[in-house]
Amino acid sequence: MFSRFLAKRSFFRHVASDAKKAKFPSKKCLSVVLNKQVTCHTDVIQTRHSSSFFTHLSADEIWSGVSAVSRAGKKRGRGKRGDVRKRVDLNKGQFIGEGKSNMVWPGLNSHIIKGRELVQQQKLPENPDREADLIMLREKGHSRGKREKLSPLDRGWSGRRLPGQTVGSPDPIGDYKFTGFDTRVLEYKLVTNMTGNQGRKQRFSCFVVTGNRNGLGGFGLAKAPNGKAAVRKAKNTAAQKMQYFELCDGHTVWHNFYEKEEQTAVFVKKKEKGYGLVCHRAIKTICEVIGIKDLHAKAEGSTKNVQRLTKAFFNGLRKMETHQQLADRLGLNVVELRKEMDNYPIVVAQPEKCRTEVSAEEDLEFNRLYYGGKVEYVRPKSKPFFENFHAHRKKVNLTLRFRNQYWAKIQRQALME
Repeated sequence: MFSRFLAKRSFFRHVASDAKKAKFPSKKCLSVVLNKQVTCHTDVIQTRHSSSFFTHLSADEIWSGVSAVSRAGKKRGRGKRGDVRKRVDLNKGQFIGEGKSNMVWPGLNSHIIKGRELVQQQKLPENPDREADLIMLREKGHSRGKREKLSPLDRGWSGRRLPGQTVGSPDPIGDYKFTGFDTRVLEYKLVTNMTGNQGRKQRFSCFVVTGNRNGLGGFGLAKAPNGKAAVRKAKNTAAQKMQYFELCDGHTVWHNFYEKEEQTAVFVKKKEKGYGLVCHRAIKTICEVIGIKDLHAKAEGSTKNVQRLTKAFFNGLRKMETHQQLADRLGLNVVELRKEMDNYPIVVAQPEKCRTEVSAEEDLEFNRLYYGGKVEYVRPKSKPFFENFHAHRKKVNLTLRFRNQYWAKIQRQALME
């Protein structure tokens, strides 16, 4: 047994020495003489292309391995904001048919026919700044430098936040263009929905109001995975739900009214010219878009719910009546009393048939006519700390006899006439 092993070992040494002398290339051909027979062993080396997952997978599949989260991970709450790596568009600024050699390819990056001539394939002069421009474009989209400052007129309710800002007019529908329209964002937030298959699904929710500042306005709500798409869908939805409100003298509402939407209530008061807008910031934005310039509004209940606040205000505007409509409905004359005219009665509207009898239970006070029995909450004034001081009581006693003398004077003059 041992002698056979030594014989085989010496045989292979002899074959290896012969191969060196013959200068055979390794792993190509080896000839061995055994029992007067020639046998040839040939190892053929096949050329292989270098293959990896970079060559077999698409860009989306490769980026999903870095930036995506599995379904099981989404169900457990992974993949929140900041935990996932952002995608980088390496093809940004590059177009099909364009490269280092600036070529014109008809049908690919240019027209086939220009006028009556056929465009020929040709080479244009190279752009030496092409690589630098591409790098600058890629870095510009992902840089975390300082943002550009907005002008004070373009800012929203709170600095650079989108609510309160102008996002332009709605997109044209066919041949009609919304010239003179303005769209303001009332609410912009990120909403999340937990689904069984996709896990936590996030979308942007945008609530806007649009109008032409001349009595025409509407609001819209839209959601989309992208913020810009949500804004665009919302303002186009608002453009399709326009409502026209006739304004009193082109600057205010026709009368005071009360409206409630779920847990949000709104008390609106008509004001004279030059009063301004004293109300919630969402109602102020709506008034600016519609064209209301003078108004006082008080919101009660859930004042942070902008959508309910907007719906309540729009419902109140839609239910408004003009003075003539009110006179025709009640069958009475509508009389206006103004403080600057010493409450001199002015007939504003007259019905076709005026009734002569009015019941005592009927409340015809104009300010309470549309309140539906509701009264707004007025916070009581806090008493001053010096109310019980001796000097203050002495001053009140001295000025008490002059109290209400202005109105008493007017009543005496009326009796004398």
